[in-house]
Amino acid sequence: MTIRRIGGRIGAEFLDVDLAQPISSELAAEINSALVEHKVLVFRGQNLDDEAHVRFSTIFGALTTAHPTVPSVDGQTNVLEVAGGEGARANTWHTDVTFVLSPPKATTLRSLVIPSHGGDTLFSNTAAAYQDLPPHLRVLADQLWAVHSNEYDYAEHPQFRTDELDEYQKVFTSTRYRTAHPVVRINPDSNTPNLFIGGFTTGVVGLSKTESRDVLRLLQSYVTRPENTLRHSWKVGDVVVWDNRSTQHYAVDDYGDLPRRLHRVTIAGDIPVGADGNKSYLIEGDDAAHYTPSAVA
Repeated sequence: MTIRRIGGRIGAEFLDVDLAQPISSELAAEINSALVEHKVLVFRGQNLDDEAHVRFSTIFGALTTAHPTVPSVDGQTNVLEVAGGEGARANTWHTDVTFVLSPPKATTLRSLVIPSHGGDTLFSNTAAAYQDLPPHLRVLADQLWAVHSNEYDYAEHPQFRTDELDEYQKVFTSTRYRTAHPVVRINPDSNTPNLFIGGFTTGVVGLSKTESRDVLRLLQSYVTRPENTLRHSWKVGDVVVWDNRSTQHYAVDDYGDLPRRLHRVTIAGDIPVGADGNKSYLIEGDDAAHYTPSAVA
């Protein structure tokens, strides 16, 4: 087994590993350690069905259900279909499901149908982004809290609005969630600070909309610096895993009406803790216990 680094600051590829086979406790520990270190792991040429995908995902911990509001794949409680329909193209920088109290620890994504061109996914290292901040900006970020909601501004570019997008958004926001998370989150496995913001962030606690927008835009510019990013070009059979506590990602919408279909399984996370030791708290909605077993951990 060989691990090959991909990006300078993020990403590694596991070679000569068959995820369809039983994974020993030693290998599972090595994969988990590599995830914390490299943030994104790539496994090429895998031959998994949904059951094998779910089984592999459990090496990282207890699983969530597919999504707090979006239905799962038929017969697979833990599997969410990520298809290329106009309603579900995640072409904004975000961290998965940050609008609930206990966002996922990690995400595993498996490719089934990939367009002949386009459809890449970008990833960013939010720990490196925090380290890039000038010291005085770190002091500011350490003190900030942000509101995350599933009613984010999906209509920011009205020229891309479609009936399909509107219908998808109705499902996505069928239960409204609003949660306050620290802008700087401490990853409990590495004890490193990360900028915990992204597309579901709707404002900064105690600031106006204009002030929030300016502050978040400034911090987000460090997240998306090319030095902190990785671009993954999908092939059928790829499995990609990322640490949801230390990354953001962006699904590039450049493949027109070509088919693109992937299946996602997520690992339950804990309640984020900020630089000051305080935990996230709910503003609106429930604790999403139907979605994550660690909702009240």
